[in-house]
Amino acid sequence: MLKWAVWLLVLGNAGYFAWSQGYLDTLGLKPEEQREPQRMAQQVRPEVLRLLNGPRAETAPVVAAPAQAAEWPAAPAAVAPPVAPPTPAPIAPEPAAAASVPAPPPTVAVAAGNGPRACWQAGGFTDDQAELLRAELALLGLPASGFVFTEVRSGGRWIVYMGRYDNQQQVDRKKDELRALGVSFREINAPGLAPGLALGTYSTEAAAQQALQKAERDGIRTAKVAQERAESQSVTVRLPAITETQRAAIDGLGEAMAGKRLQRCG
Repeated sequence: MLKWAVWLLVLGNAGYFAWSQGYLDTLGLKPEEQREPQRMAQQVRPEVLRLLNGPRAETAPVVAAPAQAAEWPAAPAAVAPPVAPPTPAPIAPEPAAAASVPAPPPTVAVAAGNGPRACWQAGGFTDDQAELLRAELALLGLPASGFVFTEVRSGGRWIVYMGRYDNQQQVDRKKDELRALGVSFREINAPGLAPGLALGTYSTEAAAQQALQKAERDGIRTAKVAQERAESQSVTVRLPAITETQRAAIDGLGEAMAGKRLQRCG
């Protein structure tokens, strides 16, 4: 049984081979063409395919022709909405100036400049005048190290005195008499003593008394001892290095200078 099945299988395979190879075409048993040319004819677009023969042939990459793009009308470009201009920030109103309290005037310092500097001084100030002058110098912009106040004590001064005369004619007549005696003198202008003459000046009253005794021996009978200046205390200001511009500004301080002017340091 198995033998017959094998022979039937062999006969069936041989008949299929003969039919597929066209050996039975004369008998009307022609199979449908399935070779390569017919298959390519069945392709939708065979012109874009390329057939390579051979066992190791590699299929070339198939490049599909670009399909005809549908011509659609171009979409209109989006129009950006108009940008509104930025709103300016509100300007805050300036605060009204307070009219009830006036602003103090600014202090203007005197520029030192680049000119030559020198030492200047003035003396004879009272304590109150010195304090006022110190404040004014600071307002001018001078540093505290730029000026020095010194307390000066002056002793009394006595003279051998002749006078007080009624007029200048009497003074001139006495001058002629003293010249004739060979006695030196000087004219006195101090309040309470002028017009008058001083035959000598002394730092103590005792010294003046001794000088008076000598004058009397020389024949002078109308002389006497008088105090020309009482013992006093004053303040001197010294500015060791200021410019000419600063000196002019200090001299122009008026009341603070008490009528005095700066002099070169001795």
